Amino acid sequence: MLSTMQQRYNIGELSREFGVTTRAIRFYEDEGLLSPTRDGTRRIFSTRDYTRLKLILRGKRLGFTLREVRELLDLYDGPEGESSQLELFIRKLSEHRTALIKKRSEIDAVLTEMKVLATQCEHLLRRADKTY
Repeated sequence: MLSTMQQRYNIGELSREFGVTTRAIRFYEDEGLLSPTRDGTRRIFSTRDYTRLKLILRGKRLGFTLREVRELLDLYDGPEGESSQLELFIRKLSEHRTALIKKRSEIDAVLTEMKVLATQCEHLLRRADKTY
């Protein structure tokens, strides 16, 4: 594991550390979420980029859109800093949690319906076997 005390990372180190492709890291750079410096053709990522990549991937895992991730990251860099970022994060977490609970409820309903239908079909098959 890389030490975040280190000030510079290359794209390969970040790729290995976070288990993402270099292409994904370049995509986040193209989207303006990461801003490495250049040493010739090499990208040099700072501790700030390291932290931002960690937060991008966490947001992705939690179901946030890149737009939502950008909004959170931009708030941290803004004048209100961490408190406004945390307030927005709590609100977004609540929204996503509510949506997931609703989806889980819908999935449970579909699974129940599938079980009922399978039972009905098995019953019809047993009846059909008795008539032959």
